[in-house]
Amino acid sequence: MKRVILIVSVLTGLNAYSQEQATVEKSVTGIQVGFFGAEFYNEARLSDHFTLRSQLELYPSIWGGDMYSKTGFALAPAISLTPKFYYNLQKRKDAGRNTANNSGNYVSLKVEYVPNWFVISNTKNLTVSETISLVPTWGLRRNFAKHFNYEFKAGLGIGKILRTGYATQVVPDLSFKIGYDF
Repeated sequence: MKRVILIVSVLTGLNAYSQEQATVEKSVTGIQVGFFGAEFYNEARLSDHFTLRSQLELYPSIWGGDMYSKTGFALAPAISLTPKFYYNLQKRKDAGRNTANNSGNYVSLKVEYVPNWFVISNTKNLTVSETISLVPTWGLRRNFAKHFNYEFKAGLGIGKILRTGYATQVVPDLSFKIGYDF
């Protein structure tokens, strides 16, 4: 009887410990807006600390001044896939901090394609050059209220305009956005 009680106690303890592990959410879908664009995204869990973020983004551009007859603006689309590794979820949970909706620090590798599908602008016949880029980033994501979040990320990578005659370029990725998770 003592062995049965010991085995049940050990299994119960292991089960309780396994429930204390911090992991990423199964799926987080939302929108984020900042100075450097607006995006609709989904982060899907790949494992306890890895997610795959897929997103559709609109990049803003503005120009004007003495050299132009009017101030112009444009919004161009981009599509990206970003595997993310959240490395401090357990530390945040142990400290009693919020880890809901993947609230933590991460490193990622953003693969982005900027197509020439359409441009929303006050200037006619505006196009963008198709571009592909690969940018490693570091970021942090925090939640406030129940569904709101903010995210900061910074990275430096490489990119290529998909036309002949263009060399590989350095691509910065700096962003601060506020969002809402559905």
